[in-house]
Amino acid sequence: MIGHIAYASGAPCPTLVLDAQQFPRDSGPLLKTLTEVRRRLVLAGGAHILKIALIEPSSHPLFDLDYRFIQALPDGVGRFDLRGSCGHSVLCSVMAAGRSGMLPRQGPGDRARVRVLNNGDHLVCETEETDRDTARCTMYFLHTPPVPVSGLLLRGEPQTILDVEDEKVTVSLVSSGNPYVFVGARDAGVSDSAELFAGGPGLFDRLQRIREAAARLFDWPADGAFPKIAVVVPDGPGRIAARAVTVPGWHPTLALTGAVCLGAASCIPETIPWLAARDAGSLGGQVNILTTGGSTAVTATTRIGDGRTELAWVAVGNKTVRFHGSFFPESLTYFQPREFGECLSLPA
Repeated sequence: MIGHIAYASGAPCPTLVLDAQQFPRDSGPLLKTLTEVRRRLVLAGGAHILKIALIEPSSHPLFDLDYRFIQALPDGVGRFDLRGSCGHSVLCSVMAAGRSGMLPRQGPGDRARVRVLNNGDHLVCETEETDRDTARCTMYFLHTPPVPVSGLLLRGEPQTILDVEDEKVTVSLVSSGNPYVFVGARDAGVSDSAELFAGGPGLFDRLQRIREAAARLFDWPADGAFPKIAVVVPDGPGRIAARAVTVPGWHPTLALTGAVCLGAASCIPETIPWLAARDAGSLGGQVNILTTGGSTAVTATTRIGDGRTELAWVAVGNKTVRFHGSFFPESLTYFQPREFGECLSLPA
């Protein structure tokens, strides 16, 4: 097998993209095989690559690519979390699929339709510009048919009280793209975006404890990758500041799925992102998100159906992805084409 490595701007690390057709389907054998792949990746100097994407031509007629995300955890080569997705890795997958011939190479105006097997999400990656090794894209997270925004609340309520050690912490638990724990300035212990971005180990540890409390609420592993967590605070007219935790530290920007979830949550009255958007004067689905690594514009498109607000799609634009090359996740002795083996077996 041949793996492909690509990096989407704003991601905490590159993604290793692999052909799913070369891997077992059942999770036990799959994870055993991925452990060997990751061990070889570490030996090759790729220990920092903690995102793995398994892709193949879609078996569904409405999609081009089936995608499965594997989050490698930093505390062991055999540790993985299969629960969520990664928008940055989807971008890498579309790029790698075009370079490997699994999909036609994408050009300006082309769209790749992706089915996320982890959670059933439907994505469209539209290429805006491209050259030999890079592409600039807009990603659309579709809901067909549109879903009530209230249905995105993991606990059916805009705010949830968590018991974090001996303290009560108010959070919003929302799932769109990925499950997220959103925390406001007061419960994060910061007063504004400057203090949020300057926060060090103390703030990081506090967010980890809040995230672990939320994970226990759903009986998820406290040391896993999900749910994600982010602090959101208003940051002047039309802008929200956000800072998120990822594996294994601060996210350099905000996950693409985090931007999607924040944009969706800003459409749900009384959630913490909605309150931040209200205070920033940006209610209506268009949110500018400021992070330590730059800014991102998110547009959540809603409609009124049966007297309730429904989410149709969320778009995140101006995302750049770069193809870095290929990687052999197993010994080259395995790369003998069938025809070559048959030739060797012929009598003299």
